[in-house]
Amino acid sequence: MIEADRRSGTMNLYESETVELKEIYTPDIKKEIVAFANTNGGTIYVGVQDNGEIVGLTNADFVMQQISNSLRDSVRPDVSMFTKIELLQEENKFLIKLTVSQGTKRPYYLSDKGLKPTGVYVRSGTTSAPASEDAIRMMIKMTDGDSFENNRSLIQELTFTSLNQEMERRNLEFSEVQMKNLGILSADDIYTNMGLLVSDQCQHSIKFAVFQGLDKLVFKDRKELTGSLFAQLTDAYKTIDFYNGTKATFHDLLRADERDYPEDSVREALLNAIVHRDYSFSGSTIINLYSDRLEIISLGGLVTGLSLEAVMLGASQTRNEKLASLFYRMKLIEAYGTGISKIISCYKGLPVQPKFENVEGAFRVVLPNTHSHEISVEDEKYLPILRLFEKQNEITRSDVEEALGIGTTYAINMLKEMLDKELIKKVGSGKLTRYVVK
Repeated sequence: MIEADRRSGTMNLYESETVELKEIYTPDIKKEIVAFANTNGGTIYVGVQDNGEIVGLTNADFVMQQISNSLRDSVRPDVSMFTKIELLQEENKFLIKLTVSQGTKRPYYLSDKGLKPTGVYVRSGTTSAPASEDAIRMMIKMTDGDSFENNRSLIQELTFTSLNQEMERRNLEFSEVQMKNLGILSADDIYTNMGLLVSDQCQHSIKFAVFQGLDKLVFKDRKELTGSLFAQLTDAYKTIDFYNGTKATFHDLLRADERDYPEDSVREALLNAIVHRDYSFSGSTIINLYSDRLEIISLGGLVTGLSLEAVMLGASQTRNEKLASLFYRMKLIEAYGTGISKIISCYKGLPVQPKFENVEGAFRVVLPNTHSHEISVEDEKYLPILRLFEKQNEITRSDVEEALGIGTTYAINMLKEMLDKELIKKVGSGKLTRYVVK
């Protein structure tokens, strides 16, 4: 608050929500600048004590230069257009008046701290306080709009090792200019959420779980895949491929190897889940592998206004346009709206068919195991043991114990039941006992 004493003509200064008094210049002044720019604006006086007494500055020109440098080097985005530095004289003493207006690109932050509470300040009463993460997100949304991809990332210390490797593999340029064209960097050289998604520091993940049988009662394996979306895509495909069994069939004298899950269907389902999910949700993409099916669940469901029936007809509305454009440019997807039709074509003529389910907040793709129908329901429990033969010609009791995580007695009983059902055949005896598939 500034008041002019009518009798003396002097200024009386008081700290308030919009006024900050500084006796001397200190680097911490940048916090006050950020706080005013993020809130309702305000004025900073340098050369005035907290009690309002004007003490003046002996080196006012130098201090003005320091403030100007601090505005340019220490605050992002550029806040200089919302500030005005003036040199005032009062009672033969020089002081500096720094006026800060509310900025249009909030939140403003300290460049060495980033878009986090230690770098973003707001005005609260007569102090400048760190903003909460929720407040930071709200400012970003109010300034940048609702597009998750275009919003500024809360994390600005990003690296792009995985993306750079993928670009090099395809002989594509990955310069700063390209990063701006792809939407990874904003025009103000600030990383966007698009940049965060394809960076090594991506906050989203894929949770992969393998279950024994048809339900979630018994875990066989679980892992979380992290890093850039490109790294997650590669790791997820490799993990599924490891469990994707192969069965040999013969047509006359020709042998054909068929996978439990057609590789193209797995690829398309993974790409759809990664490219089209709603990343404003913080949860993970879920992949569940059962003995008879593979389920991939992505968050967000279909884009509002797009029905499952329309998607089945080939209609498409991209939620993450920049991400889809990058995947298209890298030839990971061929055209928009063809993923589901490709999955369906992979199962053409088979007795089992994929399923697609859309509910509020989630979309699920169910890929059936093309070979699971060949085993009766009562024999489902033997599938994990039968799958051991996909990697080796013969197995031992110890192999069964290790693969299923069961004890010796249970393993012996399981193998005996399978022998009785003629699912496997015993070779050798004693310590040399082996089992082969019939």
